[in-house]
Formats: sequence, structure tokens, C-alpha cells
Amino acid sequence: MTAHILQLRNYFPALHQPVDESGLLPVFFDNPAGTQVPQSAIDAVVQYFTHNNANSGGTFATSQRSDVMLHHARELMADFLNAPSAEEIVFGANMTTLNFMLSRALAKTLQPGDEIVLTRMDHDANVAPWLLIAQDHGLVVRWVDINEEDCTLNMDTLEAALTDRTRIVATVHASNAVGTINPVSQIAAMAHAAGALYVIDAVQSAPHVAIDVQAIGCDFLLCSAYKFFGPHIGVMWGKYDLLASLPVYKVRPSKDVPPHRWETGTGSYETIAAVGAAVEYLAMVGREFGAEYASEFPNFTGRRLELKTGMAALGAYERELATHLLEVLAKVPGLRIYGISDPARLHERVPTVVFTLEGYPAHEVATHLAQHHIYVWSGNYYAVEIMARLGYEKEGMLRVGLAHYNTHDEIDRFEAALRLL
Repeated sequence: MTAHILQLRNYFPALHQPVDESGLLPVFFDNPAGTQVPQSAIDAVVQYFTHNNANSGGTFATSQRSDVMLHHARELMADFLNAPSAEEIVFGANMTTLNFMLSRALAKTLQPGDEIVLTRMDHDANVAPWLLIAQDHGLVVRWVDINEEDCTLNMDTLEAALTDRTRIVATVHASNAVGTINPVSQIAAMAHAAGALYVIDAVQSAPHVAIDVQAIGCDFLLCSAYKFFGPHIGVMWGKYDLLASLPVYKVRPSKDVPPHRWETGTGSYETIAAVGAAVEYLAMVGREFGAEYASEFPNFTGRRLELKTGMAALGAYERELATHLLEVLAKVPGLRIYGISDPARLHERVPTVVFTLEGYPAHEVATHLAQHHIYVWSGNYYAVEIMARLGYEKEGMLRVGLAHYNTHDEIDRFEAALRLL
């Protein structure tokens, strides 16, 4: 795969925009906060506005073309997540907005004293909505802790948190801070054994991991297209019977069937078109470069197989990059990595790495790197619980997040800039 990365980079115009007259290119290591997009996704927005710009449900050509595009985009997302039906794909402003809508719908089914299980690892988008309905409806919140030595989820505390009053379990698939991939199939089984629904925040796993909602066994899964090479829009998958039956807030004239009953008002059709293009790009990766991984997915065919093999190919390359990055960081005096750093365990994490550097505030390091046109994040990234748990609630840490369009040369450039501190 390494030999093909330069070819894939050519799909992303932002990667080739010089920062100044010298011709120096920026290094995008800010990917957990949002990825760059392929030209095809940009073209999809232009195509929509040029040829399809109309509201849904009309009898005329542009409206009908919009309807065809919307259904095709749902089919593509269903393939990406291995969902049983395209009608289970809901588009919304962003993952956070969708999760607030979901939490409020579920709240109407709960009684005072019912319990919600949350983790200290999650982004606040999968914490605050549940805390607020607990506050509003007299619910009990139980917390799952982390293992501080490697920032994995402490499964013993999950087991202890589950009771006969547990109604909802909400966890992240992959941490946007420490990169840990959680054992979501195991968590789903534990949640269902307790009689609870399981909600997954898959925002950070979507660009790195082949997601299969049927194999996981969750009830809802949410992600953000701008984290997997698409536009700023959120996506929610839910089991059809739950999407059809939950008491969702909607305007009276809108359709009362999934997914429409969850999509308030007119959607951002141009960005939905770009979501489809982003998924088609990932399928292309599988078609062109993923054949060697096909044996890992014997039950898949067609585009769903292409998506699985494409994600597998990208994941293998990203683990090479992560190995290189961790080797670089391990050589820097006074630098401490939080999370899994054993090269033999890289399949347990995504290539998002956080660290502290003794004597240097995280924001100062990020500013220094930005001056060298290397883009990283500092702070808490809205993962407030784990930052507090690790003792960095105020200052946060420095985060380097890799994507498949990054290169080993960029990591070398990052190392050189870091050593100039």
C-alpha cells in the first residue's frame, strides 16, 4: 500500500496547496478534528447545485434527481456501515445534534431511577446528551473507568455498572483522545444481557476501521462524514424498528416513517451528495488496492466487499505510519505518550496519539509546529472526562492524528520541527 499513497494523495487537492512562495506543503496531522476531502466530494457539491438543486418530493426533474441522489447516498452509507437497509440511515447537522435528538427520544421511554452507563473515555458529544436527560428525568448515571497504564476501558467497571435498571449504555468506538479501540461487540452483548440499548459514537473509528453494525450488534451508531473524507454533516444508523417506534420530535406534515421522521426540515442535500462521493472514494481504494484482503471478508460481495477491503488496506498502512510516529516520539527526552504504544498492539488503536512534553505547555508546542506548517491540536478535544482522569483537565495534551494520505516523510518533518524546541 505504501507505494500507492502518492497516487491516493493526488485525489486530495488541499494536500497540494503550498503555504507560501517557497512551495512548502502543509502537513495535516489534525485529522481527528476533520479530514481533507477528495476532489470527487468537492465535485459532488458543485454537481448538486448545478443540476439537482431542488427540494425533495416534487414531480419535476430537479426534485426527482435530488430524490435519486438522496436514496443513493443512503445506500452508500448503508454499505459503508453494513447496515441491513438504506432506510436506517439518518442524516443530520452533525453527530452531536443527532445524539441530542436520539437522547431526547429515548428519554421519553424512561422512568425516574432508570440507569445510563457512560465512560470516562468518551467525547462529550456522547456524554452531555445523556447527563442532561438524566438531570431532566431523574435518571441515574453510572461510570465506566479506564486503565490508566494504557488508557483502555476497564471492563470490570463496566460489568459492575450494569444492573437490572440499566436502560442505555453509551460508549465510544475509538477514542478521539488516546486512540483506543473499544471491544464494542463484547460491550453490545453485555448491554443486551442487562436489558439495555447500546449507542456507539463511531466518529473516530469511521476513517480507520471497517465498521459492521450487524456484527457489532449495537442499536444505534453515529458518525461524522467530515472525519471520513466528506463534508460537515452527521450520520446516524439505528435499527429500523427503533427508528420507527421511538417518540421523536418532528413537524406534523413530515413523513412518519424512517428515516424521514428523524430528519427535521430540509436537509443539506449538497453535503449529502458529497457523503456519497466520499464513500465511493473508499470503495475505489478497495477496488484498486484491497484485493489481498478479500479473504478476510468471505461473506461480502460487490461494493460492501470493496469498502471492507479498502478500509483494511488503509488500516494496514496507517499502522505502519503509527509505528514510525511512536518510534519518533519515544526518542524525545521528557515526552510521555498516553495510550497504547506497544507496536504489537496497534490493532487495538487508531493512529491518534496524545502526549505531553516536559517543560512545554501543549499549546506552546502546537504553536511552534504550526509555525513550521505542521498542523496538530492541543487541549482536551472535548474529551473532558479522560483529560480530567489523567490530570490534564485544564491544559490538555498535544494530539497528532494520522490519516492514510499522510506519509513517512511528513513524520520525519514533524520530528525535525519538534527537535527545534
